[in-house]
Amino acid sequence: MYKFSYAEIMEDSSSEARGRERDAFDRAIELLVAAEAAGPTSIESQAAVIYLQRLWGILIRDLAEPTNELATNLRADLISIGLWVIKETDQIIQERSQNFAGLIAVNRSIRDGLQ
Repeated sequence: MYKFSYAEIMEDSSSEARGRERDAFDRAIELLVAAEAAGPTSIESQAAVIYLQRLWGILIRDLAEPTNELATNLRADLISIGLWVIKETDQIIQERSQNFAGLIAVNRSIRDGLQ
């Protein structure tokens, strides 16, 4: 029978959580690429912006929690990025923007930082 330290379990849990976050960003990027190809008024665009708004809504709520262990300045930066993503997706919904490339680049950058 193996016994793991609390730190080892937490490290594994943290690693698994980052993996799930990477998967969520991979999905967002996949949806955004499809939306960019199909256009801003497409069903693909609707699916991408809804997914991104939900994803970033969850992330922003988590980042705003006082129990979140990330550095305060990093949390603030990520919240700012999340608010920008939500505003950009709102612009796409309102047919005022087609900035899928910007959304793809930002979300790739965040995903790539989850190591």
